[in-house]
Amino acid sequence: MINHVSFGTNDMARAKAFYDAVFAVLGLRFFKQDEAGVHYGTGEIQFSLVKPTDGAPASPGNGVHIAFAVRDRGMVRDFHRAAMEHGGVEDGAPGIRGKYDAHYYAAFVRDPDGNKIEAVTHAAQ
Repeated sequence: MINHVSFGTNDMARAKAFYDAVFAVLGLRFFKQDEAGVHYGTGEIQFSLVKPTDGAPASPGNGVHIAFAVRDRGMVRDFHRAAMEHGGVEDGAPGIRGKYDAHYYAAFVRDPDGNKIEAVTHAAQ
């Protein structure tokens, strides 16, 4: 069971602006910002933006991404639009990913630090 996810960032303010917009679509809310990072969740912290504890620059892992389950295709499109409007980079426009499932509708983006995130639904519309 996953308790929380953390992404490293090299620019906390830029990352926070991006995730404030994207998470507003997904239903995660800003909880707090402290010396450790910026933290989001629904009832408890589930996602954090942090400076890497080893002091090295943050960098995205190859092949790693986080997929957020959403209610419907409109939320996938809203997620994508919010990401693009707040410094995200296109990594797969909203659409069906038939190689996974006939109803796998998703969008993939890179956050301002290069981390790959996805919004996905299996809803027919």
